[in-house]
Amino acid sequence: MKKEDCFYLGKIVSKYSFKGELLAKLDTDEPDLYDSLEAIFVDLRGNLVPFFVESSQLHKSDLLRLKFEDVDTEADADALIKTELYLPLELLPKLEGDKFYFHEVIGFSIKDKNFGHVGMITGINDSTAQALFEIDRDGIEILIPMNDEFIDKVDRENKTIEVNTPEGLIDLYLEE
Repeated sequence: MKKEDCFYLGKIVSKYSFKGELLAKLDTDEPDLYDSLEAIFVDLRGNLVPFFVESSQLHKSDLLRLKFEDVDTEADADALIKTELYLPLELLPKLEGDKFYFHEVIGFSIKDKNFGHVGMITGINDSTAQALFEIDRDGIEILIPMNDEFIDKVDRENKTIEVNTPEGLIDLYLEE
């Protein structure tokens, strides 16, 4: 399994018991979706290694208490502290309507209500305060904020996102 075929689930933050149990902090709004997993991929020095889950249960709000098969001692558990956890993309819950995962809209085209066809989404920049669509228009990069007020429709069937941006936003990138 390659990392690009997976999504980041969370990170092992501490041991829970002396019998090899671990606590993982999950990066999700719905931790209860992940409390009955059979296996999880653990990133060990850049390789995703499958670990089979013997038992798991939610602990507090966003922590998952895990017991992996063949991790039976404190030393075994210590080796896994601070490792990242991944799951295959197909285990992501399907989103409906205008909600989407960043990875699923790469390659979609963007149409603006006033401007028309803008270009193709090549990436998402989420390192800023507000995430941005990175759009390629014939070699020119256009950035459009991923603001709920701008997104009119996500059409998965036709791989299109319709937006209604403030007048002049797109033109800023096209003026010589």
